[in-house]
This record gives sequence, C-alpha cells and structure tokens, in this order.
Amino acid sequence: MAKKFKKFPLIIVGLLVLTLLSGCRFESRQKMATNPDTWSVVSKQKKIVIGLDDSFVPMGFQTKSGRIVGYDVDLAKAVFKEYGIKVDFQPIDWSMNVTELRNGTIDLIWNGFSINPQRAKKVTFSKPYLVNKQVLVSKKKNHINNFADMKGRVAGVQAGSAGAMDIDDKPKLLKDLIKNHSPILYDSFTEAFIDLNSNRIQGLLIDSIYAGYYIKHQKNRASYRSVPSQFPKEYYGVGMRKHDKKLKQKIDAGLDRLAKNGQLAKINKKWFGTNQYSPLMKHH
Repeated sequence: MAKKFKKFPLIIVGLLVLTLLSGCRFESRQKMATNPDTWSVVSKQKKIVIGLDDSFVPMGFQTKSGRIVGYDVDLAKAVFKEYGIKVDFQPIDWSMNVTELRNGTIDLIWNGFSINPQRAKKVTFSKPYLVNKQVLVSKKKNHINNFADMKGRVAGVQAGSAGAMDIDDKPKLLKDLIKNHSPILYDSFTEAFIDLNSNRIQGLLIDSIYAGYYIKHQKNRASYRSVPSQFPKEYYGVGMRKHDKKLKQKIDAGLDRLAKNGQLAKINKKWFGTNQYSPLMKHH
C-alpha cells in the first residue's frame, strides 16, 4: 500500500506542470493578440490557428471520423504551405468569432467569412477570394416561391452570419414579413436544417454556396426550393486583427500565387466543379 501512496505526489506535480504549461500557452496567445506584428510570431513558431464553424459545408466541417475538411481548409493549408507554416483549425462559436480573434484564441477567421462594412470596422480583411449570395431555402410542400410568400411564416438564420446582418439592414425584404418580425437564430446551419425539415421553420436564409452543397448531397434534394434574394452580392475574405498588415500582405500574395500556379483551380474543381465563384481566377 505504501508504494502506491508515493505515486500521488508525482501525479500532483504532473498536473501542476500541465496547468502551468497550458497557462503559459494561453498567456502567449493573449500576447499575440496585442502584438503589432502577428506575422513575425507565426513565422517563427511555424504555426497559425484558424477559427471556424466546423459544420459549415463545404467551407470547413467535420467528417464522421472527426477530421476537419473543406474548401477553406484546403485553401488555407495551400497558402501557408508556401511559407512552411502549419495550420491548426479551432472550432468556435461563430457568433463569437471576432471576440475569439481579439482574445488571441485564434489568429484568423477563415470560414466563408463575408466581407461587409460592419465587420470591416472590427477586422482587417484579405482580398476577396470567393463570391456568394444569400438565398431562401424552403421545402417545396410549403409553396414558397418568393420572399412575399414568407408573410406570417417562421424564418431562420445563423446567429452572427452575413444573412442575419442583411435581415436587420434591409428589413423590408424579409424581417417585416415574417412571424413576430424576427427570425429564429441558430448556432449552426445544421440545426437550422433540422428545424426546416421538421417544419418548425418554413424558410432559411443562407449562403448560396452552403445551400447548393448541402441540398446536392441530400437523398431527397428534389424536395427543396432555393429562392434568390435581393440582398446584395457578397464576397468571402480572411478576417484578421486590425494591426495585422504584414499578415494580410502574406495571405494576399499567397492567394495570388495559388491562382497563378493552378492550385486554386484544382481546389475550386474539387469542391465546386467550377471556377465561377472565384474572383481571383478572372485576373489570371
């Protein structure tokens, strides 16, 4: 018995060391958040942390085996491979993405992150690399052929998404029509589609890229209808802290290189089968 008890001090010491190490890592990430040059830090550490909603197909999502894959995952890896930097992907609460960036939990937001004036006040964006539009997805049985057909119906949207911002910015297009003049907010589009399929909501405002990919991979894809919106066209960009000018230069240069050397076209073909969503390809 005496021998067994001697192990406890060692276990306690081990736990204390782990706690101190994790505390040091957290502190170093906090310091990085206030460092005026994130690029100098990540280029030395050879690692960068990207925050994402890991249910956002096809941009970044978890497979059944737990692997994080997607268009943005491939694109980010390809960009940073040019610089010999490893990419870690950190799932986050999407509505808290800017907070996580400021706190230093993550270094970048790279996950179908739409560029708009509200976000541009808080983050620096890379050059646009993908074009997108908001669409209203419904079940055909509900006969929603346009936005006017949503009058008195229940709508859903992801919290913190570009679609949620559009609903508030242009209330006449949808907000003033729907039940209670307020949509149901979801943490993920996966949850929203569950409610759409169960008829708890009748319309879902969502990125056209996500909607097209999701519906295409459903067995009952013919049961869905996707209605184009009058909300403005938007572009995806990489979000970073306001002071990260050098990091922006490196990401922009990396994106341009991928467009020139053909890697971007390969990634586009793999996930979309086309280059039509990529404004970068128009210049190369």
